[in-house]
Amino acid sequence: MEENFDAIVIGAGHAGCEAGLALARTGNKTLLLTINLDAVAFLACNPSIGGTAKGQLVGEVDALGGEMGVNADKTTIQLRMLNGGKGPAVQSLRAQTDKVCYHNEMKKTLESTENLFLRQGEVTDIQCLENGEKIVTTALGQIYKSKVVVFATGVYLKSRIIIGSYTKESGPNGFSNAQYLSNSLSNLGIKLLRFKTGTPARINGRSINYDVLEVQKGDENIQNFSFITKKSNNSRKNRAVCYLTWTNEKTHKIILDNIDKAPVYSGLIKGVGPRYCPSIETKIIRFADKERHQLFLEPESLSTQEVYIQGFSTSMPVDVQEKMVHSVKGLERAEIMRDSYAIEYDCIDPTQLKPTLELKTIKGLFFAGQINGTSGYEEAAAQGIIAGINASLQLRGREEIVLKRSDGYIGVLIDDIVTKGTNEPYRMMTSRAEYRLLLRQDNADLRLTEIGRKVGLVDDKRWKIYQKKLKNLQKIDEIMQKKYKIDEIKQLFEDNNESLPHDSISIKDMIKRNNIDAFKIDKYLHVFKDFSYEIINEKNIMVKYEGYLKQQEEDIKKFKKNEELLIDEDFDYRKYHGLRIEAVEKLEALRPLSIGQASRISGVSPADIAVLTVLVKRFKEEKNG
Repeated sequence: MEENFDAIVIGAGHAGCEAGLALARTGNKTLLLTINLDAVAFLACNPSIGGTAKGQLVGEVDALGGEMGVNADKTTIQLRMLNGGKGPAVQSLRAQTDKVCYHNEMKKTLESTENLFLRQGEVTDIQCLENGEKIVTTALGQIYKSKVVVFATGVYLKSRIIIGSYTKESGPNGFSNAQYLSNSLSNLGIKLLRFKTGTPARINGRSINYDVLEVQKGDENIQNFSFITKKSNNSRKNRAVCYLTWTNEKTHKIILDNIDKAPVYSGLIKGVGPRYCPSIETKIIRFADKERHQLFLEPESLSTQEVYIQGFSTSMPVDVQEKMVHSVKGLERAEIMRDSYAIEYDCIDPTQLKPTLELKTIKGLFFAGQINGTSGYEEAAAQGIIAGINASLQLRGREEIVLKRSDGYIGVLIDDIVTKGTNEPYRMMTSRAEYRLLLRQDNADLRLTEIGRKVGLVDDKRWKIYQKKLKNLQKIDEIMQKKYKIDEIKQLFEDNNESLPHDSISIKDMIKRNNIDAFKIDKYLHVFKDFSYEIINEKNIMVKYEGYLKQQEEDIKKFKKNEELLIDEDFDYRKYHGLRIEAVEKLEALRPLSIGQASRISGVSPADIAVLTVLVKRFKEEKNG
C-alpha cells in the first residue's frame, strides 16, 4: 500500500491533534497516525487542563485558532482560577475535565475535519529523499509519502513502564509503545535523550472517607478557556467536587523504610525525571524538613468512580504503594484500581530545532510536544499548533512564523528549549516569562488572534467575535473618560474607604484608586451594565496596572532591537577574532537566528554579544557591498 499526502503527523496526543488540525484547516491533505485510536488526546496523567502558566498557554493556543481550549470548555466538570488573590500576571485558569469526554470530543472533532485523515498504525521508519519527499512506513508495511512530517510521539518512543522491580515495554496506561522509530531518528543523525515521568494511583471513589477531607469547590463567574465559548455553555457549571488531604509522618516513614525498593534510587530508572513534578519519594528526600505534602483527590470522569491522587506519583512496588495510600487521612480503606508507575522514554535534544520547530538539518521535519523534552498537555498543544502552522506555511511557500518571548508564553517556551535546551522534562512557569504582566490569559486573543488570522487558522466566526471585543473595549475607553461630581460618587468612595477627590473625577482615575475597581463602580453607577465580565475585567486590569504595563512595553522595545538584528545563515563565527572559544563553539552548534537569541545561549557572555553585534553588522555591510 502506498498513499500520498501533503503532510503527515505522527502521534495523536495533544501536540499531534493541534498540528493535524492546523494543517488540515489550512487546506492541506493531512494524515494523522496514532498507535491506538483510543489514545487520541488521552489525558494519561492528571485529568485536567490549565494550571499555573499552563492556562496562559491554552489561551494562546485558542487565540491562534487551536482546539484545546474549545475542547476543555466542552468537557469541564470543575473550574477554578488559580492565584486569584494575587496579581493578574500570575492568575491562571484550571479545569478539572472529564477524561472520557475529553478524548471522545477531540476524536469527534478530528473525524469531522475536512482534509484530515485519522489512521491507526505504528510508524517504524522515516526516510528523507534528496528531492524533499518523506517516506513513512508502518509496522504493517503501509507506505505514506509527503513533503512535511510532524513528529508528536509523546512518551511512546521505546517507552518502559516501571513499578518496583517490575518493568514492561509499554506506553502509558497499557497502550503499546513505538519500538523502532527511535532507531530511525538516530539514523537521520538526530541526538536522542532519555527522560522519565510518572503518574499516581487511581482509587475507587466509593472507598474514600470524604467526611474527613477538605472540600475544594470550583469558582463561579470566571472566563472560559476559549474566547469563542458562549458564557451560557453548560461547561461553566461546576459538576464535580475535589478534595484536599495530606501525607503525614506515617506515610513518610513507610517511604523511607522502603526507599531501597524505589527504582529511582535503586538504579533501575535511568531517565531524568521532572524537577517540578517529582515523585512522592523524591519529595520526601528532597524536602526532608517538611512534615507533610498536600494531595488533591480529583475525579477522572463523571462516568467512572476512578479518582486521581494528585501529588502522589510513585514507582514503588505495589505492596508499598498500598501501605502508602492507606496511611493518608481519608484513604485508610481506599481501593486501588490502577497502580502508580514511572515511564521512561526517548526524546530529542531540542537545540537541534529552529524556533519554527523544524529540524535544522532536514527541511520539512518538525517536532512538537514531549518528544522535544517538555512535559504537560498544554506545553505539547502549544508546540503542536506552531509546528502545524509552520509546516503548513512551508507547504504554501509562505514565510514561517516565530513567536517572540514578548508575544506570548508559547514564544518563551519554544525559545527556552531550542536556545538553552533542557536536561530534564521542561515545564512552563510564570517566572520564566519576563513580560508576564503583558502576557496574561485574559488578553491572549488581543496578542495572537491577528497572527492566527494571517496564517489562515482563525476562521470567520472567531474573527467576528474578536472584532466585536475590540469595539467593546473601545466603547469602554470612551465611557471611562466620563467625569462625575463629588456628590455623585460620595457613597462609592465612603463605602470603600477612599478619600474623596477635590474636584470631579473620571471613571478611569477612580479605578486607579487602591480600594476601587471597575466592578465596584458598576455596582454604584451602572456604567458597564452592557458589557461582559471578561471585557470589564480586562479593561480594569489595563487601567489598574497602566504604569507597569507601559514599563514592560518599553522593555519590549529594547528587547526587540536585538531580536530584529538577524544573523545571516552563512555567518562564520570562526572567521572573526574577538569571540571567546567557548562562545564560538556554542554559537556554531546552535546557530541562533538573531543577536537576541544568541544572548540567551548558556556560555555566551554579554561581552561576547557586544563583539558579535559589531561583527554581524560589519558582515551585513560587506555582504551588501
